[in-house]
Amino acid sequence: MFNSFGAIYKFTTFGESHGMAIGVVIDGVPAGVEFDYSFLENELKRRRPGANRFSTQRKESDTPEVLSGIFENKTTGTPISIVIFNKDQKSKDYSNIKDIFRPGHADYTYYQKYGIRDYRGGGRSSARETAARVAAGAVAKMILKEFNIKIESAVIEIGGIRADKIDYNYAKDSIIYAANKDIEKEWIELIDKSKQEHNSLGGVVKLRIQNVPVGLGEPIYYKLDNILASALMSINATKGIYIGNINSHKLTGKENNDEMNKDGFISNNAGGILGGISNGEDIEVEIYFKPTPSIFQPQKSIDIYGNEVEVNLQGRHDPIVAIRGSVVVEAMAACVVVDMMLLNATRKIENLKKIYL
Repeated sequence: MFNSFGAIYKFTTFGESHGMAIGVVIDGVPAGVEFDYSFLENELKRRRPGANRFSTQRKESDTPEVLSGIFENKTTGTPISIVIFNKDQKSKDYSNIKDIFRPGHADYTYYQKYGIRDYRGGGRSSARETAARVAAGAVAKMILKEFNIKIESAVIEIGGIRADKIDYNYAKDSIIYAANKDIEKEWIELIDKSKQEHNSLGGVVKLRIQNVPVGLGEPIYYKLDNILASALMSINATKGIYIGNINSHKLTGKENNDEMNKDGFISNNAGGILGGISNGEDIEVEIYFKPTPSIFQPQKSIDIYGNEVEVNLQGRHDPIVAIRGSVVVEAMAACVVVDMMLLNATRKIENLKKIYL
């Protein structure tokens, strides 16, 4: 039950990093949505490993196989099942740490909770699982396209160096999804330096959702902002999020309140959400990723028997999680917005009358 997300637009992911496959079953998709296979493949390509030197060199094509829920390129209203077979596992890279807890990983907590863990790449706790989320997000984006709702992201900070402006269009084509070209070169040099030192970096991703209708969100325990926060915090290596103006806590009420005139809101410090409900403005969120915990420097830890040991990791790992994480951010946001739209469709008698009368 805790491998699923959503109320109506619900998806369940399955699989492990070094297992045979990973995948997702998506339920609650309305019938009649145009299913774009090329778009699904492209979204997975944006996140896939091995694309360049800024991600793990694990070579996975991440080619999706759609097993159900589609007929004549349209959704049927039944569960959509998508599987992605793993092709380039190197489990032997982890044999030397099968009894050791890697610093910064979920090894210790998984072992203490379950008494067993898949040490091959972290098993279920690996970011490999996020490919399945991106597949679910791609389907959600196909639905949102029908309503001209646009979701985009950009990396706005790496290693404590922050971009002073954001160009989402530039980020789409940037090799590191950089917020603008002025900062990209400096960030690339910083990442390369960190890699040479066998270390890793943290980063911040900015999310923007445009053309969101007013009224999404279910007070008081299924608010748009708290479910969006839950979705984004569930992504591997996410340590925090901020919705709206990041400096709001420094402002007075007079400065922070979004005043209105006949044309709408004058500012957007709230980040598009008031009282847990969308207000029609752009939804803006910052997502903070910790440095990749897999680094190739000696580290102190213990093994499953309580002995103190020195950890020397092998394998292939991202020098920074935030880059590919930005694609996952978009996917989870898309799933939340679609779920909230489906929930909202049941909230007015007029909506039911349009269907049944």
